[in-house]
Amino acid sequence: MVRAMPEPVSLRRMLGPSVILAGLAVGSGEFIIWPHLTVKHGFDLFWACSLGVTIQFMINMEIERYTLATGESAVTGFFRLSRVFGPLFLLCATVPWIWPGWATGAAELVTWETGWGDGAIVPIAIVGLVLCGVALSLGPVVYRTVEVVQMILVPTIFLVVSVLAFYVVEPQMILDLLAGAARIGYVPDGIEMPVLLGALAFAGAGGAVNLAQSNYIRDKGYGMGRWVGRITSPITGKTEEDSVVGAVFEGTDEDLKRWRVWWRRANGEHALSFFVLCLVSLVLFCLVAHALLGVQPDAPAKLDFVREQGDVLLDRFGGWARHVYLLCGILVLFSTEFALLDAVSRVAADTLKASFLAGSSRWTLTRTYFAMLWTLIGFGIIVLLFGFDQPLSLLILAASLNGGVMFLYSATLLWLNATTFKGPMRVHPLRLFALAGSCAFFGWFTCLTLLDKLGV
Repeated sequence: MVRAMPEPVSLRRMLGPSVILAGLAVGSGEFIIWPHLTVKHGFDLFWACSLGVTIQFMINMEIERYTLATGESAVTGFFRLSRVFGPLFLLCATVPWIWPGWATGAAELVTWETGWGDGAIVPIAIVGLVLCGVALSLGPVVYRTVEVVQMILVPTIFLVVSVLAFYVVEPQMILDLLAGAARIGYVPDGIEMPVLLGALAFAGAGGAVNLAQSNYIRDKGYGMGRWVGRITSPITGKTEEDSVVGAVFEGTDEDLKRWRVWWRRANGEHALSFFVLCLVSLVLFCLVAHALLGVQPDAPAKLDFVREQGDVLLDRFGGWARHVYLLCGILVLFSTEFALLDAVSRVAADTLKASFLAGSSRWTLTRTYFAMLWTLIGFGIIVLLFGFDQPLSLLILAASLNGGVMFLYSATLLWLNATTFKGPMRVHPLRLFALAGSCAFFGWFTCLTLLDKLGV
């Protein structure tokens, strides 16, 4: 199908998709994994987290490029390269994210606040998963529901952690963090490779979740995504004609002029709403963890370090500070599970519709999305009932698996965009170099992790 490139909208009206992705990042690496690494190793690894955010910015913009120009998601583009990517990316989109570590972590924080005990963790996590599914199912337009939640959450979290950092962080700590950021390539002794790989993947949103940026900008109406329908609630929403197949524009002078404006503003929106927010949140959370707990090489591999931060706040400022911090953590983790369920269901639904269900009129994109959503929730409940309820362990497992996924789709995205875009729309050599660097970066650490687990 050939359609005109839509007229660009203002940068202000484009805000939203990258805030969702930044909110996902805050609840994974920024609040848990990187502060935990900071408590164990100081700022020696901060170079890796800043590099990870930069690489993810470049990856995400190449994901956006394809959707801006075609209205299709990146995973649909992958399937156009080869049919083998159907089952492959279905596994990549689901397996690393079926472990409900965020809901479990939030539930554990709830028990600290209420005193209900460890026996309440699993029931609370299950209730949280079900409530996330209900909220996503009842919002008339699913994207809009997620956007509203994250546009409220992210500023609130930044306000809380910024005020906290103002009172507890000392200038010398900032200098130590900058020194750690400059020690590129240094890996302290004693760090486990799966943990490091997971931290690199979660320096930002991480893993297959980045691919959902295609879906977010499509539902927001960026570029050629304007011509593709959105996922709507089967209960409260108005049905839209959704499809994984997009449209192309003729390439007239006017089309190309509009394309350049869209591309420039999309880069600006993602730089502001994702890159800056992720980097600043990493800085703030790591500084706060260091200021409250210092360096503890034997810090336990659980969420106890979050509880210890709350206890320090209790001693310094009183009970209200501990309550605010833990309530903030509960909101971060439950809302992250909420957004993750949406993002993973979107990527999986696109993959299924582009491959196994391509010829099915019954299984629309919307119907496939909700089937995947409740399947993920059901599997998460089974995981919890079988006793896998250690949140940090579940998060590290998900994160390390996603490091390998990022290596895979960086290579595929490089292939897709290098062969798809020619002439005035060709990918700049520096961006191709960045994608190749991402392949090398995540490929290297994935290999190190495999060798470490094999005992080589």
